[in-house]
Amino acid sequence: MRRATSVIQASHRHGRPVADTVILGHEQRSAQKVSVTGTHGTIIDIDLTMPVRLRTDDLLLLDDGTLVEVVAAPEPLIEARAADVPGLSRLAWHLGDRHIPVQVLPNRVRALRNAATETLLTSLGAKITMIDAPFEPEGGAYALSQAHHHGAHGHAHHDHDDCCGH
Repeated sequence: MRRATSVIQASHRHGRPVADTVILGHEQRSAQKVSVTGTHGTIIDIDLTMPVRLRTDDLLLLDDGTLVEVVAAPEPLIEARAADVPGLSRLAWHLGDRHIPVQVLPNRVRALRNAATETLLTSLGAKITMIDAPFEPEGGAYALSQAHHHGAHGHAHHDHDDCCGH
């Protein structure tokens, strides 16, 4: 099995030829260690020394020098729109306050689909649409960890159990 131990960001790709492509969901693209199979059947152990958020068009450098292209897989998402920029900012703020990964686009935001997020966005007056699309969320302060420790980052938390209670 081939091993990927480093990443070449899309901005440094410079037309390099690739041997295979891996189509990965958000969680796989955020994993430090994961086994994946390329579209041409190449089995790859991604074994990175540090957490990295892989994005579409990044390249995995395999231990034999081969390059494998990364593509974000379509995932079930909620796409939310607001009447104006302040309304869209409000939606993004509420999602961020709950540490929900968000993809920010010029006139809408996207989040992974789930009932709590749908309820929150609807209660805030968002026009929501259920879509399947690649999910490329913003990095943010906690982009490389699946969870963070509440005592370690200098801000207070409130109860998020009631998704709409602010």
